[in-house]
Amino acid sequence: MAAGTREHRTRRRLLTGIAAVGAWTVCLVGVAPAAGAEDIQTQEWHLKAMQAEKMWKISTGKGIKVAVVDTGVDSSTRSLRGQVLPGKDVSGAPGDETQDDVGHGTTMAELIAGSGDGGTLKGLAPAAKIIPIRSNLKGVRGATRDVTGSEAIRAAADSDAQIINLSAGGAPHPTTKRAIDYAVKKGKLLLSSTGNDAQEGNRENYPASYPNVVAVAATDKAAEVADFSNYGQHTILAAPGVGIPAWCDGKKQKYCIEQGTSTATAIASASAALIWSHHPDWTANQVIRVMIKTAGLKGDKPSKYLGFGEVRPRMNLLENKGDPGDPDISPLTGERTLHTKKKQSKSDPGKSGKSDSNKDAAPDRVKVADSKSEQSDTSWLLPGIGIATGVAVLAGCVFAVVRLRRN
Repeated sequence: MAAGTREHRTRRRLLTGIAAVGAWTVCLVGVAPAAGAEDIQTQEWHLKAMQAEKMWKISTGKGIKVAVVDTGVDSSTRSLRGQVLPGKDVSGAPGDETQDDVGHGTTMAELIAGSGDGGTLKGLAPAAKIIPIRSNLKGVRGATRDVTGSEAIRAAADSDAQIINLSAGGAPHPTTKRAIDYAVKKGKLLLSSTGNDAQEGNRENYPASYPNVVAVAATDKAAEVADFSNYGQHTILAAPGVGIPAWCDGKKQKYCIEQGTSTATAIASASAALIWSHHPDWTANQVIRVMIKTAGLKGDKPSKYLGFGEVRPRMNLLENKGDPGDPDISPLTGERTLHTKKKQSKSDPGKSGKSDSNKDAAPDRVKVADSKSEQSDTSWLLPGIGIATGVAVLAGCVFAVVRLRRN
């Protein structure tokens, strides 16, 4: 375990030295090769913990498309054959959106919608489809486009995907914020990693820190927040992100056991796909609201470490919990983002920014490893990038995130 920790920190320092201002990078950190990788599903502990087999009798994510904005998605892996739809490459690198020189995007796609064929990775929403959007993330060889993620997000927004998975992040940029707003107005549900440098600066990670994005933190097998998982008032939900199988590298010849908020984001996206597939007439606002209301944190006050708690789609699918509320009002900001009906409802459960999940909470509890008081918050450092590292932001580029649930 000590050796894994040293490797983790060494990789962080290395990436800190090569990171560039404004660049995005993935939020996943390698730990160790996976033993018995011939049947990697036995190591997908989160499937059993989340009662996937029972949920699959109700919903498998059928009819839902998830745009994976990442390093590309290799559609030829056994787990993804027939699961990947045409996407778009905005990286400027050789090849197309199905070329993944890193393995990160392919892992995220498999965790979301992998078939599990032949003992490969099985996604939490195995009947969902993936739309790959390859961006100029760190590690994409030959990437030349000078963009900050905005072009990739717009491409995802213009696709048929209902959900946009952003298991990466970096510094804020006005064009990225405008792209986020554009996607939200088109009815997309966006989820992004909070970042992996909680112990080394805890910098705000974007696009997770933008108001209309579901920021996802990582938890371990004990349902405790991971020590590397970035935290703050922007945190909305948490999901398993420690000890999850992933492709070791771009060769995609073997799986490793990984950790990171990238993994957590993919699992949260798959959770959204299960719920949305079961309620196809809902809007993104309603799916988010139900995810918040059925999350695992007891009490009505969100935590800066876990937000409203660990995602629990089974609470909706198996126990019919969670009031979807107003289809047009965002539970993240309390603002109208859609216009599916003429008149706003008199009351909106999302406006208070509080979850009533404590009333319906299952026996399993989500713990917070760090015992710091919520009142001990200090001023934020300048935002930076995930994958357990960060970069300085151009002078004057400061973005104030306003959440209704802030004190």
